[in-house]
Amino acid sequence: MRLKHIKGSEEVVENSNIVIKKPEEHKGKWNKVFNNNRKIYIEIGMGKGNFLIEHARRNPKINYIGVEKYPSVLLKAIKTIEEENLNNIKIICIDAINIDNIFDKEVSKIYLNFSDPWPKKRHAKRRLTSEVFLNKYDKIFKGLKVIEQKTDNDDLFLYRREMFKKNKDIIIKKSRNYFDTIRTEYESKFIDKGKNINYVKVIKI
Repeated sequence: MRLKHIKGSEEVVENSNIVIKKPEEHKGKWNKVFNNNRKIYIEIGMGKGNFLIEHARRNPKINYIGVEKYPSVLLKAIKTIEEENLNNIKIICIDAINIDNIFDKEVSKIYLNFSDPWPKKRHAKRRLTSEVFLNKYDKIFKGLKVIEQKTDNDDLFLYRREMFKKNKDIIIKKSRNYFDTIRTEYESKFIDKGKNINYVKVIKI
């Protein structure tokens, strides 16, 4: 689905203190951005931010970072975070392919919610659970590695399960009809349409 460009969104992102500019300069030092040593959870492809913001509200002792490529979809999230003065959430506007240039052994959990399935075989390397990305994630985790993934796409769900196994990640929970009290904007729409939500949680020690 092609995203609608919103005029002026780049300026809003550039001028917001919530959005960390030049995030690669903080690699290995994200604890200084938050001024504490609490765990860091990231969501890759945060969209409008419903999911991550609600987690930040409920868990003030966890630091959250949203990763999003497109400035236009970040406007709502930036406004909400600023209005509520949530100091445990930041945003970085980058392509996820560069994720290992941003973090170094300092992330405790990754959320992958309703990522682009890239259904064509020739695009498989672009999937956020391809071997390319899983290798990158292994470099940024600290201690126990946890990934939680939700998707409405059955084929992508099966693909991801196989890739997790290949990467020697341990699947500790999975569901083909998952119910979550904290939802993304896409998740609410899919549930209203009667679509099943596929969920998997994996760890690596």
